[in-house]
Amino acid sequence: MTPQELKNSILQLAIQGKLVDQRPEEGTAQELYAQIQAEKQRLIKEGKLKKEKPLPEITEDEKPFEIPEGWMWVRIKEITILNPKNDLDDNLKTSFIPMTLLSDGYRSSYTYEIRSWGEIKKGFTHFAVGDIGIAKITPCFQNRKSAIFTELENNFGAGTTELSIVRVIQNTLSRKYLLWFFKSAYFIENGIKSFTGTAGQQRIHKDYLSHCVFPLPPLSEQNRIVAKIEELLPLVDRYEQAWTKMEDFNHRFPEDMKKSILQQAIQGKLVEQRPEEGTAQELYAQIQAEKQRLIKEGKLKKEKPLPEIAEDEKPFEIPDGWMWVRWGDLSESIQYGFNAPAQNSGRIKMVRISDIQDGKVLWGSVPFCQIEENEIPKYLLKKNDILFARTGGTVGKSYLVREVSEEAIYAGYLIRTRYSSSLVPEYLKCFMESPLYWDQLKNGTIATAQPNCNGKTLSKMILPLPPLAEQKRIVARLEELLPLCERLK
Repeated sequence: MTPQELKNSILQLAIQGKLVDQRPEEGTAQELYAQIQAEKQRLIKEGKLKKEKPLPEITEDEKPFEIPEGWMWVRIKEITILNPKNDLDDNLKTSFIPMTLLSDGYRSSYTYEIRSWGEIKKGFTHFAVGDIGIAKITPCFQNRKSAIFTELENNFGAGTTELSIVRVIQNTLSRKYLLWFFKSAYFIENGIKSFTGTAGQQRIHKDYLSHCVFPLPPLSEQNRIVAKIEELLPLVDRYEQAWTKMEDFNHRFPEDMKKSILQQAIQGKLVEQRPEEGTAQELYAQIQAEKQRLIKEGKLKKEKPLPEIAEDEKPFEIPDGWMWVRWGDLSESIQYGFNAPAQNSGRIKMVRISDIQDGKVLWGSVPFCQIEENEIPKYLLKKNDILFARTGGTVGKSYLVREVSEEAIYAGYLIRTRYSSSLVPEYLKCFMESPLYWDQLKNGTIATAQPNCNGKTLSKMILPLPPLAEQKRIVARLEELLPLCERLK
């Protein structure tokens, strides 16, 4: 049960008479109702209250649940005064409460500005100390913006016209009990059903509050209900803190587990090492020999040597037979994408950052572009290319091209890296999702309004290189474990 559901349950038990016991010596709601009606009649005779039209009797169909003997179903307007007016000196300093100064949720909290009564007496809702204010417009109504005005400048105030005001007659009711009723799911849900108006400007029906069916207990029982609610809610608040921590843990757990698995993979702790599979040093020598051959054939450019990896750069121990390498020493090219405006038609499609979602290219959204024919080979996407976002909110995100369903190049905000066929693409992609990769990316990212990274950052990154056969076994193990993390989300 969520904290919200628990609070709703407590308030529902309260207004159903199930939160505290009933005590015959405390009298009945019928007696209290008669007392309130007598007081209203006195105020009418004294000219302090206008005589009102009788409200319709409450039918059996309107009663939403059983209430105890000694309680009584009444309408809110029968036992309170709604939306009273203040008659004050224009120079009197009073409180002004716009909707922004009224707190939401299960609190009774507000602040106010001080204004002269003459400034706010027209065009605003009037209230006094002891009145209850209830927001009547969406989403403030659903968010439970309501409070008892316990303190006001010179005991009076005015505020937003989007408030309904409930005034208790001569302390005949517990204001706190009324407020808890107004915050109950029963009151809120029925209020929502009564909404009128256009979307974004919906309000409770003008008669909803006055006609609302209210379970009235004896006054002493109202006070005991309030005391019980105030005893329970701090416990619910403590439960909410624990629940929030647990929810946060549950939310983070799948991603944290994924990070942990990927970290174990690149530290050589996910599968066992097998000497018969050779060493990373042998694999690295093979890759370098292949690169030299391609350079001699003019298929690759000769690049400046990258700095040797210092001991203090190595963040953790790796198994014997593994080797620390730089990405640039494994790659055959690190190439920026092609800059051109997107078009509805053209020579060839151009994959953008926004076209890559959840590890897939949304080919239906990929636009075309115009490009010279002789430039296409430079930017053409091939199977096992890895694309790397170099700027914006997705900086560092990578995509392994598993298949190219349509001939395509890639856009300028992407970097493409190609590498030796003696490497397992999925292992390199595993590295690009690991905490080690993201830590290095963070350190190499240029902090601007649009964070960005470049090919040099990628080239200088260090990664642990296992033998080829072990890379394949690591990937196979990841393909077993990572789907389990996704199922936990």
